[in-house]
Amino acid sequence: MRDKTQTNSAGPGDRLIRAGAVVFFIGAVATLVTVAPLFLGAKPFPTYMFGLSMLMAVGFLVAGAGVLRSVAAGRRQARGASR
Repeated sequence: MRDKTQTNSAGPGDRLIRAGAVVFFIGAVATLVTVAPLFLGAKPFPTYMFGLSMLMAVGFLVAGAGVLRSVAAGRRQARGASR
């Protein structure tokens, strides 16, 4: 049976995965900026920068939720096709 999904159409969870990747990248940049003064011997950044570093974990969780949503939709589709 041929899949009728268009190549450019977004499946369930795709937006969450992309948003999670963007948030993770922002958190990674914030982590690099926060850690750089430690290696350069400069004055450390304020405490809120360490909070921004936590965006890496948030992005990872958002992307993981998108993957789980995509898997669940695939299972539902496979279950519907087999009946």
